[in-house]
Amino acid sequence: MSKPQIAFLGTGLMGAPMVRNLLEAGYAVTAWNRTLPKAEVLVGDGAKVADSPAAAVRGADIVISMLADGPATAAVQSEPALRTALGKDALWIEMGSVKPEEARAQAEDLQTLGVHHLDAPVSGGTKGAESATLAIMAGGDANNFERAVPVFNAMGRPVHVGPSGTGQLSKLANQTIVAVTISAVAEAMLLVQQGGANPKAVRQALQGGFADSVILQQHGERMTEGNFDPGGLTKFQLKDLDNVLAEAGSLGLALPSTQQTRDRFAHFSHNMGGAERDHSGLFLELMARNGLSKDQS
Repeated sequence: MSKPQIAFLGTGLMGAPMVRNLLEAGYAVTAWNRTLPKAEVLVGDGAKVADSPAAAVRGADIVISMLADGPATAAVQSEPALRTALGKDALWIEMGSVKPEEARAQAEDLQTLGVHHLDAPVSGGTKGAESATLAIMAGGDANNFERAVPVFNAMGRPVHVGPSGTGQLSKLANQTIVAVTISAVAEAMLLVQQGGANPKAVRQALQGGFADSVILQQHGERMTEGNFDPGGLTKFQLKDLDNVLAEAGSLGLALPSTQQTRDRFAHFSHNMGGAERDHSGLFLELMARNGLSKDQS
């Protein structure tokens, strides 16, 4: 059986390496990005490049969207040319981070066109995207999930978590854990540095214990080395936390640690110019809170 034709919309920090892994697995991929040069760099890897979303999805069996947010995907899906170009029985997979309600709205809208839908956001950052080890949380019909599994396997480890919208709900849970853990790791690394211990040795000592995590090892290193070049952008972490709190509010839930961490990310993003920096840059917000400069780290 021939492999499905894939259209990939959104080839930024995460999307580009995901496309490369699909190409390496033998899939034919047509890529589109609003900033066209970000898609054109994939030509050397074997991708075709389209100059519009409609041109990208024409003839595609599977459409993967990895756009900035729910409104960005909705704007693309509402384009008349794209809606005409979508093939009946195509499968649209939302792999960007959107609100659960936005994912459900996507599914309902596409159903009117005879197009299936999964919401399947990812976790693992750019390293996970590059190494094809992304955690993929998929919500939607189980048959659609089974159809997508071979494609998912080229990018990471997929798990079907429930009906439409629950993939995004799982991602919100993930982002809550990530954000609060970044905050805790920042405090731990600052404590270690200011107390005179070797941060690298401390991280090594904690490996395998209850406090160990990918965030401790990867972002703890970023913090102590002062490397905040973006892997996971702060502005997207903030967007996800806003979505977490909106969803919690709709359920009548108070999430105090999430709220406090969200407010710190907002300050770092809006008042310290951190929006385009890695989300581990929350360490800089903590240093400023303590009256410390980078030179004192």
